[in-house]
Amino acid sequence: MKRANSGLTWIQQPHVTGFLRELAASPDITHTGLDQLPASPTREYVRGLLVEHNVLPRRDELSTRFTSWAGQAIDRVTTQNHRDVIRRYIRWHHQRRMNHMDEVTQGTFLRAKQSVTVAIELLNWLTKHNTDLPTMTQAHLDRWQTEGPTTRGIASRFLDWATKANLINPSLKLQPHRRGTSPRLDAATQQDLVQSLTYTTEMSPRDRAAAILVLVFGQQISDVVKLTWDHVKVTDEEVTITLGSVEIALARPLDEPWRELAATPTHDQTAAHPNSNWVFRGGSPGKHLRASSLTERLRTAFSSRAARLGTLHELTKVAPVAIIAEALGYSPSIERHAIDSSANYAQYIASTIRIQDTARYGQRT
Repeated sequence: MKRANSGLTWIQQPHVTGFLRELAASPDITHTGLDQLPASPTREYVRGLLVEHNVLPRRDELSTRFTSWAGQAIDRVTTQNHRDVIRRYIRWHHQRRMNHMDEVTQGTFLRAKQSVTVAIELLNWLTKHNTDLPTMTQAHLDRWQTEGPTTRGIASRFLDWATKANLINPSLKLQPHRRGTSPRLDAATQQDLVQSLTYTTEMSPRDRAAAILVLVFGQQISDVVKLTWDHVKVTDEEVTITLGSVEIALARPLDEPWRELAATPTHDQTAAHPNSNWVFRGGSPGKHLRASSLTERLRTAFSSRAARLGTLHELTKVAPVAIIAEALGYSPSIERHAIDSSANYAQYIASTIRIQDTARYGQRT
């Protein structure tokens, strides 16, 4: 560590000292052994340190956490036949999907928990009303949905799986859960924000750098936090960032937060990130900053979702959807933003080289 005093101060805290004594009494240092100790943030932080310093092998912690959570969730199902259904749903839908991922994301983890929780609620309601999945009718579904919160619409994910598994009548439908229409920032407000955030000293360089990617290039927070220094190049002449398939040069003064961040990366004084390549390092050893944490940090200045929607609306006015999507890594759903902004595609057919103008949108802003 660059500053050993902070590490010694951490170790001397009673809860840390107590945990380390328990760990020292273990015959072997393994993930299984750690799992058997009382769950706590300290346990997971120490686990992360041991992984980063090659004492323990890497494992997908969110997948492991979901498996542990799911085992307890099954116990909440009130009948054996419905417990068997939930067990199948967890194993062949959620865990199967997680097993095919390089690393389970926080979003996947939370959505899986939510889907299973709502499915259990539905099955327990059916049991209470003396029915089960094979005998469930549309009237049952309608009544269950109208009697509860709008989040019951999330059960549509479970019903889709149950239909494919031939567990229910395929004609049964549930009104899916839909979030309200999100507002978007107008161009003038975004330009003012870019100007103010470029020069402010009230936000850290990390938060200002992230804000630029959202406000100027419409990037999702979940993608921003995954950037590595392989995506960013900082030289005396310029700062470039690769988003999607294009290397984008940041005009001054938009490059200044990135230069500061490169010179003084966050969490570089502890042992948590010995060889980290993350641009946005998180508090957990070896992990990038959580998307939810960054969203909350930026919320003091603007809504990241409203800013992103506003940027997409403006970008689809200046270049074809296909080029923007490929260049900046957007999903094909960006097309709806083009429709909303009345973009005229025909005038852009001539050449894809104009993506350079789109890529340097930040300079005009």
